[in-house]
Amino acid sequence: MEKRIGFIGLAVRHPMRHLPELQKLLAAHEAMIIGRMAIPLKAKNLTLIALAIEATTDEVGALAGKLGSLPEVRVKTGLI
Repeated sequence: MEKRIGFIGLAVRHPMRHLPELQKLLAAHEAMIIGRMAIPLKAKNLTLIALAIEATTDEVGALAGKLGSLPEVRVKTGLI
């Protein structure tokens, strides 16, 4: 299957509660992550995370599913 370029966008409510699990998942899939940016919105107790990725559609779906199963984490993906 062909690798594609894309993104995974995350909105994480109460990020300090969920960072250890989130970090563990991202570290396990670091080979597909090209870049990463996090924007903390402390007043709203929310962090936005953008991941630039290069992966197959199956790999993206698997990671997005795992991330989306975390409590208070919303996920959106897009591929080119």
